Formats: sequence, C-alpha cells, structure tokens
Amino acid sequence: MTTLSDAPRGFRSPESTAARTPAADQPVEQVEVSIVMPCLNEEEAVALCVEKAKGWLGRAGLSGEVVVVDNGSEDASVERALGAGARVVYEDRRGYGSALRRGIASARGRHIVMGDCDDTYDYRDLEPFIAALKEGADIVVGNRYAGGIMPGAMTWSHRYLGTPVLSFLIRLFSRARVGDSQCGLRAFSRTAYDRLDLQSDGMEFASEMILKAARLGLNIAEVPIQYFPRIGDAKLETFRDGWRHLRFLLLATPDTLYTLPGMLLGLAGLAVLALGLGSADGSIDVGPVEWRPIFAGSMLVILGLNALFFACVAHLYTASAGITPGGGLAYRLAKSLFRFERVLLGTAVLLGLGLGLNLFLALAEEGASNRASYAALAQTLILSGGNFALSGFLGSVMHNFKRA
Repeated sequence: MTTLSDAPRGFRSPESTAARTPAADQPVEQVEVSIVMPCLNEEEAVALCVEKAKGWLGRAGLSGEVVVVDNGSEDASVERALGAGARVVYEDRRGYGSALRRGIASARGRHIVMGDCDDTYDYRDLEPFIAALKEGADIVVGNRYAGGIMPGAMTWSHRYLGTPVLSFLIRLFSRARVGDSQCGLRAFSRTAYDRLDLQSDGMEFASEMILKAARLGLNIAEVPIQYFPRIGDAKLETFRDGWRHLRFLLLATPDTLYTLPGMLLGLAGLAVLALGLGSADGSIDVGPVEWRPIFAGSMLVILGLNALFFACVAHLYTASAGITPGGGLAYRLAKSLFRFERVLLGTAVLLGLGLGLNLFLALAEEGASNRASYAALAQTLILSGGNFALSGFLGSVMHNFKRA
C-alpha cells in the first residue's frame, strides 16, 4: 500500500480499499501525536490547517505528524497538503468514516487527534486535548457550544436542532455525558481506539465512537473549543447525514427499536384480549358501535411478541458485532431463551395450547358462548408459536455460529 508522502497525485494503490487492522497499517516507528485530517477537495484550506497543526507540535515540543487522508479529491488538495509538510494516505471508498479509519490505521502516534481540514477548528492549540488524555481520559471530544460558535460557522438547523437532538439521543441511549456529540475535533489514545473496532463509513462514525466508548466504560471527556466558519464548500448534507446518525443510533439500540415497543404492544394486546374474553358474547358496545376487541387484541399481542423475539435476535447480533455489551441483561436473556432445545420446547407449548383450544372448541356445543373470542385466542397462540420458532431458530444459528 502506498502511504508515502511523495506518491503522485491521483495514485491509488490496489490495496487502498482493503480492510486492514490498525496493527497491520501502523509503521514501526512511533511518535507521540498523530493529527489525522480527512480531505475531499479542500485545496483552499488544507495547507493552512497542516501548517497550524505542525506549528503547534513544534511549540509543544512533541514528536508528531500530520496525516491527510485524500478521499478522492479532484483539485490541488494533495499537492498543497504535501507542500505544507503532511504525510498523505489514500482512501478510495468515499465517506467520512472510511477516510478516518484509513488515516488512523496508518497513523504512528500513541495519541491521535482527528479533525477537519476546512479551518473550522483551531489547530494552533490542541494542548487541552492532550492534557486530558494524560490525565486519564480515553477519548476527548471538543464542545463547540461551551467554547463559542462564531457567527456564520453553523446553520441554525445544525446548531439548534440536529446536534442537540442527536446529543440528547446519545446521552439517552448510552448515558454518556457529552454536550456536543457531533464535534469532529477529538483526541484519543491508540489503545482506546483499537478497542472500539469502529465500522461506519459515513458521518455516523462520530456517533458510533461515543456510543461504543460509553458502552465499553471508557472515560470520555470534553473540552471547550471555538468553532469558525469553514473555508470552501460544505460537504455535509443536512437531512441525509442526520438520518444516517439517527438510523445508526436506532439500529444500535435494540431495546429502543424492539423491546420497548414490543412490551407496550404486548401489554395493550393482553388488556384488549381480556376485554373480549370477559364479555359474554365477545362484543362491547362503544356508543352506537358494537366492537369485538378480541381481533384487535390478537393482532397487538402477535406484533408485540414478534418485536420481543426480534429484540432477542438483534441483541445476539449487536453483541457479536461489538455494538452492545455481551454481558448485558438483555443479551443474557436472549442467549438463554434462544437455545435450540428451549425454542423447540417453547414452540411446542404454544402450538399445543393453541391446537388444544381449537380441539376443545371443535368438540364443544355449537351454542357455546363467546366461541369466536376463544377461537381467535387459539389462532393467536398458534401464530405466536410459529413466530417464536422462526425467530428462535435464527437466534440459535447466530448464537452457535458466531462471527469470527
């Protein structure tokens, strides 16, 4: 793989998009601090950012490097980064996360600082980040709200809606005490980064880092920073990138996506079923309308149980992928419930109850009261048993054939 700073502009190694581990990419000679900057058509600002970062390294007396990750620039970004003294590496797969993962894997520093090369962040003083790392923090995130957002630096939708909402959700889902979860200026130790095993290719890389760090119990600190108007055209797409963050947070939080809705649907369904079974003929008068709640109750119960079954499958997968903790209560319950033999037993019980109730109704007298409600309950048990079998078998496959 070509990572030398004298590689010609536009050169791409055939290995540049291959999955690589940090250990494989990391050169033997190590420095104290690597400053990694993803770059896509930033010819107006990249040299300025590199010069500021190198100047700070010199004043701080730290051994270090500036690594610019070219993500397919079609302007003079590479030449200007090289001219300012950066080491340039290449990543063909487009995306903020892809570029950062390549640059961090290639970096030589014990401590890594990441940030954009559009001059929105002030690289002349990174001492608070390094000081926090030396004091025991694993990851240090800049807080633009605490340090000051300069006029014109951030759109109102990002400042008052997007970033606060995403920060709130990350605090809710992970309990990480972070006030500015989307700040791109961060520092972390090589050891902490290797534990995270980050996979995101896009802007959601920022959310994945904090979410996983919090779930692993890493020490996350914040330092106030100033945020300045960018030089050049913005690459962020508000709705697309905002949705990618939100989608990642939901998919990485099975309890929010499945467990809570499943419990609410299931409890509501049981309450509605009780209304139908408690009625003499299975109907309830709602004003002038005669309502048979057993059918709505059956649907709610089945939907709720399916959501809970999927929650178990999701916990098994996200734990194997390192997204949720493998020792958590939900994971342990899913692991215990979705053992193949227990799935078979649970399926047999639900199917047996449903078929038994159907048999009882078939043998009962034609005029038996509330017959339709009990028939609906029997079908609910049968469908739930079938769904449990399908979900449970999938969960058993995931449990017994874990990802290497």
